[in-house]
Amino acid sequence: MNQRAAPDADDVRVLFVEDDVSVAQMYRLKLELDGYTVEVAGDGLVALEKAKTMHPDIIFLDIRLPKLDGLGVLERLRADPSTAPIPVVILSNWNEKELVERGVKLGALDHLIKSQTTPARLSQRLKDWLGN
Repeated sequence: MNQRAAPDADDVRVLFVEDDVSVAQMYRLKLELDGYTVEVAGDGLVALEKAKTMHPDIIFLDIRLPKLDGLGVLERLRADPSTAPIPVVILSNWNEKELVERGVKLGALDHLIKSQTTPARLSQRLKDWLGN
């Protein structure tokens, strides 16, 4: 039997942080159809809690969130040794230069604009972000 170093999609846990339920469901459905295990968090505080308990392989993070914004979430993720290494991709409608730069400084892998990204494109790029 051929063993691969890269994990199968079934082994990849995704935390999708989005307060718009319809957007979250659209991405969740596509990622799950492609074999990923997906948890959704609707606000920044829930996102931090889920990141600590589920130890996702990657986090997709919106910037505008209730309770704690996405950059605040990213800052706290990076400050906690248990969550600091988790790859984070920002997926937001906000594309202001200072927000993008702050996300990069905090260690985000990428900054995608929702209106220019489809669930299929996000799913296709997931393996690249994980280095598989």
